[in-house]
Amino acid sequence: MIMNAVEAQFAAERVMARCDALAAISESPDNLTRVYLSPEHLRANAQVGEWMAQAGMRVWQDEVGNICGRYEGINHGAPALLLGSHLDTVRNAGRYDGMLGVLTAIETVQWLHDNQQRLPLAVEIVGFGDEEGTRFGITLLGSRGITGSWPESWTTHPDGNGITVAQAMADVGLDAGAIPRAARDLNDIVAYLELHIEQGPCLEQEGLALGVVTAINGARRLNCRFTGEAGHAGTVPMTHRKDALAAAAEWMVFIEATTREQDPQLVATVGTLSCAPGAVNVIPGEVALSLDVRGPQDLPLERLLSSLLTQGEAIALRRGLRFDAEEYYRISATACDGALQQALSSAVETVQGRTLALPSGAGHDAIAIAERWPVGMLFVRNDRGISHHPAEAVMSSDVALAVRAYLQAVCQLAQRSAV
Repeated sequence: MIMNAVEAQFAAERVMARCDALAAISESPDNLTRVYLSPEHLRANAQVGEWMAQAGMRVWQDEVGNICGRYEGINHGAPALLLGSHLDTVRNAGRYDGMLGVLTAIETVQWLHDNQQRLPLAVEIVGFGDEEGTRFGITLLGSRGITGSWPESWTTHPDGNGITVAQAMADVGLDAGAIPRAARDLNDIVAYLELHIEQGPCLEQEGLALGVVTAINGARRLNCRFTGEAGHAGTVPMTHRKDALAAAAEWMVFIEATTREQDPQLVATVGTLSCAPGAVNVIPGEVALSLDVRGPQDLPLERLLSSLLTQGEAIALRRGLRFDAEEYYRISATACDGALQQALSSAVETVQGRTLALPSGAGHDAIAIAERWPVGMLFVRNDRGISHHPAEAVMSSDVALAVRAYLQAVCQLAQRSAV
């Protein structure tokens, strides 16, 4: 079953128009912001549900607010290949992060429906209600609803206005006590595929529309501190200083150089820096800074982090300071399934001649889904790799290739399951 180029371009134009329509569903007329369990979330669900129904799907909203659709296979009740992404956004967002994955998935089913085709597997699509964590500061609420891995504490977590998750659910007609019913049986789903804009420049640099994700980076985040001794900027000789900022600067240069020298897929970032006492005529006595380290494999990531922390301690010791680091966030790398990567790569090679394998530096719903089912991801070129920003931009010609490749991979995986 092959979608031709004309059909693909028509599908792509519909996807682009629907991305625009969803972008108009926002809490602000001036920028796109749509958060979990808001009126805008429910309006987006209703709109996406209509499009699912038009594609021949049975549609429902589950107990955590995900919008779901099912296109039956040849045999009623067959297990499903799950496709999807998220419908929530960060504040002042772009219109393709998340939404593009849901809408291209609908187009694969639309083609099957229009051509009266059924597969050995059912195809299900989910628009997850929360991936970004914008409202409550906790992420992957939608996908963790499906996997049944909501911590009990989540329902009492408040937003910035003091409204808890449970209260917000009640406000939109959901029952926090019913959350466990959102969990899907292990045998209901065969695998999960997610299409997403690339949140980086690799495809653009290679001149390619599509690429296949190998893994979603693991991450470690730490609060670090150099503690020295404040002193008068004019009276303390340079040889007697215990300058915390100078130590931090030396460490930051080491972080950049060392990370570059190691695996090119590893990244490290110092994103925040705070000096005390913070006066122009006082030697900084204390500097607090953050460290974010990411990579597609946990062992190299741990090795890098260990070397960075060891050097921080060595710099402090040599300068007569103290160095402290406290890890506050950790998530393991999520490997994409080899068979799903192969199916996506084959489809991408068919439509664009060659493919590119690359990791994802950002998190996705696939992280949660991978705890229960195999996952695969397809990336689409995104102008300059900009994301979480209104400047997100994709080309309809790229989206056309993406829909063709997506459909081919779905059909291939479904047929393979029947063998």
